Amino acid sequence: MSKEARELKDYYLTKEFEDKYNYEGSLGAEVCERGTVIRLWSPIAESVDLRLYDNGSTGEAETIIPMKLCERGVWEYSVNENLSGKYYDFALKIKGKVRISTDPYAKACGVNGKRSMIIDLNTTNPNGWEEDKAPLKGAEDIIYELHVKEFSYDENAGFPENVRGKYKAFTVDNTTLRNEGKLPTGLNYIKELGVSHIQLLPVYDFASVDEAGGKDSFNWGYDPLNYNVPEGSYASDAARGEVRIREFKEMIQAIHKKGLRVIMDVVYNHTFSLDNALQNSMPYYHYRLDAKGELSDGSACGNDIASEMPMTEKYIIDSVLYWCEEYHIDGFRFDLMGLLTVDLMNKVQKALDETYGRGEKLIYGEPWTAAKTYMEKGAKGAVKDNVNLLDENIGIFSDDIRDSIKGHVFYEEVAGFVNGNLKQTDKIEAGLTSFGLSPNHIISYVSCHDNHTLWDKLTITTGDEAERRKQNKLSAAIYMSCQGRVFIYSGEEYLRTKNGEHNTFNMPIGLNKMDWELTEKNKDLVSFYKELIGLRKEMTGLCDKSKTAKENITTFVKEEGLLGVKVANKETSLVKPVYKEALIIFNANKEEKTITLPEGKYKLLINTVKKNNERDDILVSDKIKINGITALFLGKM
Repeated sequence: MSKEARELKDYYLTKEFEDKYNYEGSLGAEVCERGTVIRLWSPIAESVDLRLYDNGSTGEAETIIPMKLCERGVWEYSVNENLSGKYYDFALKIKGKVRISTDPYAKACGVNGKRSMIIDLNTTNPNGWEEDKAPLKGAEDIIYELHVKEFSYDENAGFPENVRGKYKAFTVDNTTLRNEGKLPTGLNYIKELGVSHIQLLPVYDFASVDEAGGKDSFNWGYDPLNYNVPEGSYASDAARGEVRIREFKEMIQAIHKKGLRVIMDVVYNHTFSLDNALQNSMPYYHYRLDAKGELSDGSACGNDIASEMPMTEKYIIDSVLYWCEEYHIDGFRFDLMGLLTVDLMNKVQKALDETYGRGEKLIYGEPWTAAKTYMEKGAKGAVKDNVNLLDENIGIFSDDIRDSIKGHVFYEEVAGFVNGNLKQTDKIEAGLTSFGLSPNHIISYVSCHDNHTLWDKLTITTGDEAERRKQNKLSAAIYMSCQGRVFIYSGEEYLRTKNGEHNTFNMPIGLNKMDWELTEKNKDLVSFYKELIGLRKEMTGLCDKSKTAKENITTFVKEEGLLGVKVANKETSLVKPVYKEALIIFNANKEEKTITLPEGKYKLLINTVKKNNERDDILVSDKIKINGITALFLGKM
C-alpha cells in the first residue's frame, strides 16, 4: 500500500491536478428555502452514491441516490425538499473498490459519528441566540483552561446530578460547595477569579470515548473524528444529532452572559485513525507521507494532517470560520501548531481579521512537534524558530518561561528558578519582556493539562510543603508579570494535584475532575491568585502588547536568585493606573535579602508570604527586606 499511497500523493501534487480540481465553493450538506443540497469533493472517485437513513447508527439505508459529478471533482445531490433530520453517508467507488465514508464537512452526526446528519441549523438555536455575542474585551486577556467533564463532575460542587459532566452544567448558575462554607463554584468562581477567557479542551466530535457508554468514561479528546460537530458524550442525548448542537450553543450563551469569552482547543494536526471521512473520500490526499509512502508521524499519534495541501488548507480555514459563525467561538488554541504550516496559520488569522476585525479572535498554539514531520511543497512549520514568519497576533506557548520558572517539563527532578536553580535569573529577566518578541506572540504560563500540575512538579523537587506553597506563589507572580497573555490551568490556584501522574488523558474521571473542595482548603492561594490577576490588569506596562512594550520594564537589581524591575504604567482607554510606576521583586533564595530601592516612596501592594492578601498600607523608601522565596509588588506614591 505504501507504494500506491506515494503514487497517489505524487499525482495530487502535480500542477495539472491542482489546476483542474482545486475548489473554492461550499461543501457538505446545506438546508435552505429551496430544499437540500449535498456536495462532496472527491476527484478520484469513479462514482458516488448518497445513502439516506432514518437512524444515526443502525439499520439499512432507506434510499440510495447516485450523485452527479460536477466541475472540479465535486459530487452533488440537490432536491427541492427539506431533508433535515435524515442521516447519511456515501458509497464511493475508487479504483474499482467501494469505500463507505461519512461527510468530511458534516455539521451533525449520529452517536459515535458513524453517520453524518442533515440539519437545519436554525432549528438548533436556543432562545436569544441571535442576540448572543462576546463580552467586550477588558484590560488584559486572562485565559483559564478547563475540560467540560472535569468542570462539573465533582459531586460536592453543587451541580445537579443530571448535568454533571455535560454542556448543560455551564447553564446552571450560582452553584456552591455542598458544605457549610457554601463558596461559589462553576462560572461564578471563574468570573470572580478575574478570568476573561475560558479555553475548553477538545469539544469537537472525538473518537476516544463511547458516546453511548457509561457516565464515567473519560478522555481529553485529542482524537478527532468529526471536526465540525460538537462532541456527543457531553450532551444529554448523543443519539439525537440536534441535541449536542443546541446544548453546545446554550453553553456558549451562558459563558458569554457571565462576561467570559470562549476559546476552543482544536487538533487539526492528526486524526484518531485513517478510518475517517477525509481519508475514505480522498485516500492519502489529506495526510503526509514520507518518500517511501509511509505515514508521517510528527504527532506521535500515528499520522499527520497535510495542511500544506490546498484543499486541506481550505478545509481547516472553513472549519475555523464555521465554529466562529455558527457557535460564536472567540478564539482557538492549536494543538501541536508546529505541524501546521506558517502559511495556513497566517491565512487563518487573516480570514478571522477580515471577517471579525483585527485581533478580535485570539489565535495561539503549541510551537513544536512531537517528532519529525514530512511536509511537501517546501512548506515551513509554525514552530518556535519560525515565529518571526507568523502574523504578529498569533501567540505561542512559551516553554522558555515555563521551564525557567519551575524546571524542565519532561525531566521531573530538574528544578527552575523558584525551586532551587538560581542560575535561571537571566532567563526570568528576559521572559518579563517576551524574550525580545512582540508580547502578542507570547502565552505566559507554568502549567496546563499536559505533564505534571504545578503542585505535583513542586512536590517532586521540594519536600517541605510550606516551602512548596511559597514556590507556587512565586511561580504565579513571575509568569503573571511577564508581558504577553496570561494562561492558567484550572485548579493551579488551589494546588490541583493528579497524584503525581503526568499524562492523565485517559485515566479515570475521579483523578482528572476538578476537586472543588480544594478551593476552600486552599482559599488563601485562591485569594492570592485573584489579587494578582487584579493587580496585573491595573499595570498597563505589563498588559501592553505594542512593539515598544519592553521599554516599560527596566531592571534595577539583579544577582543570582534575585531580580527587581521597575514598570512604567501609562494611561490607556481602558485603565487609568493608580500607580504610574511600580516595582516587582523576586527572591528565589531561601535567605532574606535587603534591597536598595530606586528613589521615591512606595506602597507595598503584594507580599507573597503574607497569609491574607489585603493590600498593605506600609510605606517604604530607600531599602526594603524581602523574605526568601517571595515576590513583592510596590506602587510608587
